[in-house]
Amino acid sequence: MAEVKNFVRKQDLCCCFVFCRGMKSCVIAILLPAEFMNDDENTSKTSLSRQMSAGQPSLNDLETLGDREPRHWVQTTISDPTLENRSNVFFAAVEMTRMPMILADPRLPDCPIAFANNAFLDLTGYQASEVVGRNCRFLQGAGTDPNDVRQLREAIANCKPVALEILNYRRNGTPFWNAIFMGPVFDDQGELIYFFASQLDVSKRRESEMALRQGQKMEAIGQLTAGLAHDFNNLLQILNNSLGRMKEKRLDHQAFERQHLIAQQAADRGARLTRQLLSFARRTRLDPTEVNLSSLINSFKELIEMSVGTQIELYLNLRLRLPDVKLDANYFEMALLNVVANARDASSPGGSITIKTKLLHLNGDAEARRLKPGEYVVVTVADEGQGMLPHIVLRATEPFFTTKPSGHGTGLGLAMVQGFVQQSGGRLEVESEHQRGTSIHMIFPVHASKEQTKTFKKNTGYKAYPVDESPNSPHILIVEDNADIAQYAADSLEETGYQVTIAQNATEALDAFQKALSEQRPFSAVFSDVIMPGGPNGLVLAEKISQLHPQTPVILTTGYNDEMSLNAPENNSFEVLGKPYQRSELIDRIQAALSHGSRSGESRQTSDFGHAEE
Repeated sequence: MAEVKNFVRKQDLCCCFVFCRGMKSCVIAILLPAEFMNDDENTSKTSLSRQMSAGQPSLNDLETLGDREPRHWVQTTISDPTLENRSNVFFAAVEMTRMPMILADPRLPDCPIAFANNAFLDLTGYQASEVVGRNCRFLQGAGTDPNDVRQLREAIANCKPVALEILNYRRNGTPFWNAIFMGPVFDDQGELIYFFASQLDVSKRRESEMALRQGQKMEAIGQLTAGLAHDFNNLLQILNNSLGRMKEKRLDHQAFERQHLIAQQAADRGARLTRQLLSFARRTRLDPTEVNLSSLINSFKELIEMSVGTQIELYLNLRLRLPDVKLDANYFEMALLNVVANARDASSPGGSITIKTKLLHLNGDAEARRLKPGEYVVVTVADEGQGMLPHIVLRATEPFFTTKPSGHGTGLGLAMVQGFVQQSGGRLEVESEHQRGTSIHMIFPVHASKEQTKTFKKNTGYKAYPVDESPNSPHILIVEDNADIAQYAADSLEETGYQVTIAQNATEALDAFQKALSEQRPFSAVFSDVIMPGGPNGLVLAEKISQLHPQTPVILTTGYNDEMSLNAPENNSFEVLGKPYQRSELIDRIQAALSHGSRSGESRQTSDFGHAEE
């Protein structure tokens, strides 16, 4: 081991992570930088093997996890996959660390959690008995991004590691941002035995980023308001002047017509300014259709030629057989003409403007461009004009920012184009070099055909556990003032085999609960909304039920988590399901509550160290 450490230190590589169980086996992970692997990968492997002396890990035994640089090379010789022996120093370290960690067992149906350390329980607020044996989707809620869930599911299906930040929910319903790294663990036969996941609460960092973005938005709104007031005040000044002159010159038909024309032009400018503002704010009602952009551009090329004029050459480089995109053709025409007009104004007589279409495939660099991996159609307008300095490029799409002389532009042209492109699911990119020209790229996602979309079926990973329909099946009390929501919950539970009683408010629910107790037929669980108009709310109801019959589990639901923090009792040990919830989530929470029973007394006492936060 000392020789391996010396090799890592000499090669200036990242450190090893060693995990042993009972001194029987160990895992060594070495992080290799991208530059360590050259084009001839076999040469690099041979070099590494040659530098490792006999008796040390052979590179031929190393397996790669994931295919993104940097690569994680892992050698595993886990010969004891059981979790019974927890008396060694490494299990003590895992239990004492502030980094939440879990192990999930893919050999069991639904890949349930097999082990969770104290930091994970501190982070989520659950007891160990409430998480072991359950799939970790119980941490998900109404605000969880389905794309994040899909990434986790695909990583498990493909036995690959994944790192992402996902919005999860604690037992009391409060959300937190969870930074997860998850990877597969194999035994010495190459069989998959666990998925290991380490986690970190990054809520404070995300909140700081949101506060910064909100401040930037307010600054942009201030700039927008000032520019808007300036332009509209100018237009109103022109209108007022013209109306006054029209009154004075009502008998002079020629002067009257001239002032009427000026007023009409000012009103038209105001209407165009409003449309540009709506496009910039992405509030324009679009009518998207499937179009071929090469064909669309070719259909109004005469209008483009008129816009460019006779002193500048126009070139069209339109790729044939482009796949369709889905956007509003009318607004695309307006956006393209806007960009072409900017290129014309920046060009000198004798210059040229080129409009080009091409197909672009984004994979590894998609995230850097804030787009999803896939196929895109790019429309580029390139000129040979004066170009822009770097600091001007950074501000090119700001509203009311323009380098044109006064009266020759509002500064909303590119802002409008950017709003339209983003509203169409794409991205606007600006490339420019001073005195060497500018290229504007409008990137639109390729539209998937109906035949393609039908092949993608949503896999929720939900597995229902039906119960026997009999007089002895669990009886659930649903408390919900909205009749439609109450009926949805009742139908979901009845279809699974439960008996259901609905109460519309807390008072009605208490009467039904006390009646059932007096008849020696207590409800198996209570599922209640938190906010109910008139009378006690769901929190008060839950407290009274716990006093009447502590063994009955109570699950609360709310779409407004602030109600929990403002009005919740000090020892709030009730589980919370956020609205809107899915049928699978409701059944999962009910089944978990019935399986583990009600918490009595104070909620879980956190460990001495707590969980780590960023």
